[in-house]
Amino acid sequence: MRRALICLALAGAGAAAAEEAPYAGQEAREIASLSAADVAALRAGEGWGLAKPAELNGYPGPAHILELADALELTEGQRAEIEAIFAAMQAEAQRLGAEYVAAEAHLSGMFRMGHATEARLAAMLDESAGVLAALRQVHLVAHLQASPVLTEAQRALYDELRGYGGAGAGDGAGHAGHAGHAGH
Repeated sequence: MRRALICLALAGAGAAAAEEAPYAGQEAREIASLSAADVAALRAGEGWGLAKPAELNGYPGPAHILELADALELTEGQRAEIEAIFAAMQAEAQRLGAEYVAAEAHLSGMFRMGHATEARLAAMLDESAGVLAALRQVHLVAHLQASPVLTEAQRALYDELRGYGGAGAGDGAGHAGHAGHAGH
């Protein structure tokens, strides 16, 4: 019993230490602010969660539309239009993702090498934030472009297939870009 209590106490102390040092183990990262998975996703042009305001409010994303193409019963025309939106988005997202990774690498390097100053920091943060905003815009615009390609019924099915439907998730009705596109 006493041994079990000691083990529980040590486990609790370990958890507390982890809470006190949440970045432990990350000091070896090449880019302090990005994991290897983050870097890979950004370079691949993946969404990285940047389009959640659109995705969770009735504006389907082109990548997920293509994943669900059969279930959504996309027409050949719809599929071609979504593929074109996706290809353009992904190419620009890959370019901007690589720029964002480079900006964050530069920021980490400034601190690692002891070259960080307030002026350099301000310039690097402006660059990084600008690229991230442009990257986010690329993903959000793709959702805006893809949504009207689907019928209202397809958008509703998309939300259902993606597991949406709670408060805040909508079928897009009433949103700009949705009206009058039920026939696509």
